[in-house]
Amino acid sequence: MNPTLPSFPLAAIPPEDEALRASVRAFLREALDGVPANVRAHSWFGFDPEFSRELARRGWLGLTLPREYGGAGRSGYARFVLLEELLNAGAPVSAHWVGERQTAPLILRFGTAAQRAFYVPKIIRAEAFFCIGMSEPDTGSDLASVRTRATRTASGWRLNGRKIWTTNAHHSQYMCALVRTSGATEDRQKGLSQLIVDLSLPGVSIRPIRDNSGDEHFAEVLFEDVELGEDALIGEEGAGWQQVNAELAFERSGPERLYSTIALANLWLMQLRQHGGAANPALRALAGRIAAQLAVLRSMSLSVAGMLDRHGRPDLEAAFVKDLGTEFEQAMPEWIADMLEFTPDLPAMPELLRTLAYIRQFSPTCSLRGGTRQIMRGIIARGLGLR
Repeated sequence: MNPTLPSFPLAAIPPEDEALRASVRAFLREALDGVPANVRAHSWFGFDPEFSRELARRGWLGLTLPREYGGAGRSGYARFVLLEELLNAGAPVSAHWVGERQTAPLILRFGTAAQRAFYVPKIIRAEAFFCIGMSEPDTGSDLASVRTRATRTASGWRLNGRKIWTTNAHHSQYMCALVRTSGATEDRQKGLSQLIVDLSLPGVSIRPIRDNSGDEHFAEVLFEDVELGEDALIGEEGAGWQQVNAELAFERSGPERLYSTIALANLWLMQLRQHGGAANPALRALAGRIAAQLAVLRSMSLSVAGMLDRHGRPDLEAAFVKDLGTEFEQAMPEWIADMLEFTPDLPAMPELLRTLAYIRQFSPTCSLRGGTRQIMRGIIARGLGLR
């Protein structure tokens, strides 16, 4: 087997896209004024439809999507700038996140003309919110073990099964679901397809799941004889595995894989400046460590954004970014917690402690979203010819 070596060509944000940063930053400064860091730390768990619609009114949703559907037709670098600013500020982006990031590009690439005309403009206007139905009970991140089944009917499909850990299912109008349309579970990747499910249909039950941090962004979704039209199918029947892997490249490589815990780092650095902690060599060393790792990971993520912008297939590179990025996101709160214990003479702001407590509760999920660390390293091993 010939290995496919990862390639991260240096990429720079063009001036016309970098110019977007100032206006986005000014808007966020006003929109999030007075919001404490422990609330901003929720960021892409924060579900705020009106905030998403305000972004849409400003033309900031669908930046890379075609103008004919209401998008801006801009480069992936413009979207990278926008996402960086939203995540760094801790904006509540969860409502539109999945639909704009991956469902709209998926429909544009594989969907019918009617699907593109109906769904994509609604996503861009923040009028339709999507969740992703991949994980199922007892299968973990093994997507090839999907058991939810859609069977042919005279008018379309009948759907039965369960999905779990489905982010924002209870807030969304639609699900893009990976289901089995032929064969048996033992057939693994064969016989899988993707369907758009209207979550208001009879037979759909949604049960929110409260996590240890008190959030309810996850949900279990049950399908009992849900009747779908023929037009629910995205792309070709049986091509779901190839489609979902193309979709996951968008999910695994963006700046959200670096900045999920950035609100804590920003607050900790602000405390150092306010209380003279920058004079402490150990504190300076940790600040440098965070900055150095973030700079490298950002460069890798920006490189993948460039590849996606050129319609490449950086599956291996995206897996590297996801694995290393989430490792950083999980490690950084622990570094800061250890340093707070190491420097008891430096007062810790209550807001910092609240933010640290919340982030330490949710950070274990960073390496689960978009595929576990084991899944990512399996992709990397295959790409390198090691298995």
